Amino acid sequence: MPGKGKKEKGRGRSRGKKQKKPEVDILSPAAMLNLYYIAHNVADCLHLRGFRWPGAPKGRRRCK
Repeated sequence: MPGKGKKEKGRGRSRGKKQKKPEVDILSPAAMLNLYYIAHNVADCLHLRGFRWPGAPKGRRRCK
């Protein structure tokens, strides 16, 4: 079709190798310092690190 122009393929990532994410130590001194400033108590600490209790709400509710 003459009016459409050329379509170019994007240069995305190659499909060869996937980079591994490095293992993160959540008990490292840097992680503990960060957690000290963002968590309010032990339950909050565990929640932020991904250890949620059964029956916990999955998403945040927006305040109006």
